Amino acid sequence: MQDTLIDINTMRQAAGHACRLMKVLSNPDRLLLLCQMMQGEKCVSELEQLVGIGQPTLSQQLGVLRQEGLVNTRREGKNIYYSMASSQALAVMQVLYSQFCPDSSKESS
Repeated sequence: MQDTLIDINTMRQAAGHACRLMKVLSNPDRLLLLCQMMQGEKCVSELEQLVGIGQPTLSQQLGVLRQEGLVNTRREGKNIYYSMASSQALAVMQVLYSQFCPDSSKESS
């Protein structure tokens, strides 16, 4: 009986972490930013151009991703580069990408 309680408590804690991750991913701007970072490290100006998000919103959303530990930052001169930091977020993003982002190479065949 005690083992079952430990398992359910562990599962409850894991469910809380999963819900927190899903809440962060539920914002379209953050999702787009992470999609871009899946393809490699990007600087802020690249992200702004690729995703089409204005600077104030971009900074806000990158701040959330940083605060939640989903991205790493690296400064080089005046540029700040962002990359994926969370293996859990990357795994979820890979599933979302495979389900919702059609492979253009397959469509042209």
